[in-house]
Amino acid sequence: MSRSIVRQSKFRHVFGQAVKAEQGYDDIRVSKVTWDSSFCAVNPKFLAVIVESSGGGAFLVLPLSKTGRVDKNYPLVIGHSGPVLDIDWCPHDDNILASCSEDCTAMVWQIPDHSLTRPLSDPIVVLEGHSKRVGIVTWHPTARNILLTAEKHVCVL
Repeated sequence: MSRSIVRQSKFRHVFGQAVKAEQGYDDIRVSKVTWDSSFCAVNPKFLAVIVESSGGGAFLVLPLSKTGRVDKNYPLVIGHSGPVLDIDWCPHDDNILASCSEDCTAMVWQIPDHSLTRPLSDPIVVLEGHSKRVGIVTWHPTARNILLTAEKHVCVL
C-alpha cells in the first residue's frame, strides 16, 4: 500500500493581487550588472534602485510617496566611477544610504528629506582600501555607525 504524502503549505490560502499602475513604479532602467546582491533597497521614506548609467555607477532614490512613471531625467545619485553593486539603508537614520562599487570603494550618502532636485555627487564618506571590487555593503542592525564592506571572491575548482 503506497500513500502519497503531500506537504501542507502554510501559505495555501494566501492570494496576491497586482497593484494598479498608479501605485507602482514604471520606466526605471534597472542595472544589468550581475551580482549576488539585490538591486534595490527600501526604508520607511525612500526606495533606492541601482540603475543603468553611462560613465560610472548610479542609483535612483525615490520617495515612497512618488509612484507612477519615473521621468528619464530624474536626478540620480552619482559618484562611483564603476557600476554600483550593492546599496543598503542605515537602520538608524532613514536619510543615510551606503553604496559599493566595482571601483573598489564604498560611499555613504546623506539623502535630503524631500526628493532630489539635482544629481547628488558628493558623498559624506568615501571608504577606500579594498584591492578588488566591493560587492557587499551592510549596516550593523543594532550598533550605530558600523558598516561592513566586503569583496566577493570567486573560487574555481
